[in-house]
Amino acid sequence: MDTAVIDTSTFVSAVMKGDTAPRQVLRLCLEGQVLPLMGNALLVEHEGVLSREALFRRAPLSETERWQLLDAYLSVCRWVPIYYLWRPNLQDEADNHLVELALAGNAGWIVTGNKADLESGELLFPRLQIVTATEFLARRG
Repeated sequence: MDTAVIDTSTFVSAVMKGDTAPRQVLRLCLEGQVLPLMGNALLVEHEGVLSREALFRRAPLSETERWQLLDAYLSVCRWVPIYYLWRPNLQDEADNHLVELALAGNAGWIVTGNKADLESGELLFPRLQIVTATEFLARRG
């Protein structure tokens, strides 16, 4: 089974639009075909974005349904404590936690809509693939 960090951008895209690659990635997680990792910083980020009512005005899911989806998603996530901060020094400091979570949880993937920023770090981890949802679906085998 693939182990992946699903970035907030991918999760939100799955919530916002129906028949998309991010929605398919989320579905694979909920079906137990992909093991998503979760940590403190990522959960806070998910909750913060889901709380932005203006962002979801045109979303197909109600506020209650969005929180239920997050609860269902969290039920299939593996919680990973981060004891050592790698600080890959990404352009956006707020993205460093994604790489740290992936390393702490031995993930092979970070699935994100923010690929360029995540590939900009000073520390490189060759076995960690940073991909969009579409690339993840095509490459995962």
